[in-house]
Amino acid sequence: MLSGLARSLWRPASAASGVARMITPTTKQTTLLMQGRSPSTVMFRNSLNKAATTSVTRTYATATATTSPTSSSATPQFKTYTPSSPGRRWLKRVPRDHLWKGKPVRALTIAKRSTAGRNNTGRITVRHRGGGHKRRLRIVDWYRRESGAQLVERIEYDPGRTAWIALLKHQTTGRQSYILAPHDLQPGSVIHSFLDKSSWNQTKNGITTTLPIDKGNCLPLSRIPTGTIIHAIGMKRNGPAQVARSAGTYAQLLSTGETGHAIIRLSSGEVRKFPVDVCATIGVVSNPGNMHESLGKAGRSRWLGIRPSVRGVAQNACDHPHGGGKGKTKGGKDPRSPWGTLAKGGKTRKHPNKMVVRERPRR
Repeated sequence: MLSGLARSLWRPASAASGVARMITPTTKQTTLLMQGRSPSTVMFRNSLNKAATTSVTRTYATATATTSPTSSSATPQFKTYTPSSPGRRWLKRVPRDHLWKGKPVRALTIAKRSTAGRNNTGRITVRHRGGGHKRRLRIVDWYRRESGAQLVERIEYDPGRTAWIALLKHQTTGRQSYILAPHDLQPGSVIHSFLDKSSWNQTKNGITTTLPIDKGNCLPLSRIPTGTIIHAIGMKRNGPAQVARSAGTYAQLLSTGETGHAIIRLSSGEVRKFPVDVCATIGVVSNPGNMHESLGKAGRSRWLGIRPSVRGVAQNACDHPHGGGKGKTKGGKDPRSPWGTLAKGGKTRKHPNKMVVRERPRR
């Protein structure tokens, strides 16, 4: 057995020399021994500190390199502000430097008329809605029926949705249209729609080429490889896209075929059947950092048309199941809506959906 000093100074045989060597203790190591401190422990701590400093430097360099808004990094970068006011202290937003600074195509917009959450009889069917800034919604092409090459002119903001939209221009007809922009879709890219069966069999020099599975291309589920990440999925043949349209959402194709139904796993974890003839777009929906944004103040919610909501425990017992009582108590009930419906993942479906293969995981 070697002593503490011998163990700290002994070095094993190296691969180059093949000879074990003994190092003469330095003045600093001798001083540490006289103080009752092991040189090996001190050297080990110094190496850890040096490694930690190196790792921090490398991490900072990597984070600095991915601050571009068009970066392909999965980690979203946010823009924070100097806390010159209470509303700006917690404001955190996704950078919008890459978006179009001008106005949208006027012919592809429509004025949004506020209904304040009321239906045609004047009754409130959606609570906590009303007010907000004036908006002109962009008319998005959810069908993607026109085949041929389309050029992505620019990426724009749409006040009616959380994701970005892309302005396309058909290279043959010159027709302009808006679509839901996939994540990292760059202006100048060329995308296609292959919903028309006549565009499937592309023959070049006697060889039939396969359909390109590129970001932004629209294909039927029967022509998409298994395992592909998709969004903007339709639910009926020749129908519009209805599923996976919010910012950062996506689905994965688990199985498909020429006829019948395809099986898709949604972002919620639910596994569901879809007809193989419906449309789907390749890629993830843009603006994945939207869910981590912080509005900073209540006024910014009012600009978006969102009105305040009152907690159930703060109401009277005649107005809410959580109301009444002394102090903050729910009365021993599970969290629920004012009408008694469970609000934390409880089952409310009376008849099972035959298209659902496996329900989403619940709390």
